[in-house]
Amino acid sequence: VKFLVRTPLYLDNHPLDGSVGTQSIHVNAFRGMVSIRDNNVLSEWDGVLDYENALLVAKLFSKMACVLAKMDEAVFPTLDDIVKALDHQAPKHYPSTHGLTYTVLPSRVKNLAQFGAPIKDMCRAVPTYFAQQQKEGTALAVDPDSCFEIQLLSFLGLSICGEIPGL
Repeated sequence: VKFLVRTPLYLDNHPLDGSVGTQSIHVNAFRGMVSIRDNNVLSEWDGVLDYENALLVAKLFSKMACVLAKMDEAVFPTLDDIVKALDHQAPKHYPSTHGLTYTVLPSRVKNLAQFGAPIKDMCRAVPTYFAQQQKEGTALAVDPDSCFEIQLLSFLGLSICGEIPGL
């Protein structure tokens, strides 16, 4: 009798690729990075989740800008959750977290290199702005029509709201 011992993917040094709907996802668990490309024609965006530094960056093609924010690790799916979803090991009814809303701040990011090569490379040709997570229950002081909606796999809906300065 032979036993197949399967190493958990999150311990593996090899990258994992997958797709969910219009999204292609590349996980590099060794570096704690998830890259996402969403080819939805109505809301095309690229993103990086940097788990080592708790950073989220989204390049919004319709706005021709990048938005950089701190990841709230209490509500974001873990790296392991994403790996399991791509490996089809996730529970069928993963508890969907509440949507998060981020407000774009007028301050532009001056030095992208400090956030690492993946973020610098993605946002090199477009202006990059900081965004701040809205506290749950606080009224949004921006026009809801200015929001860009992002669905992160089936886990999390994000709204990035506010006017991108200079556009």
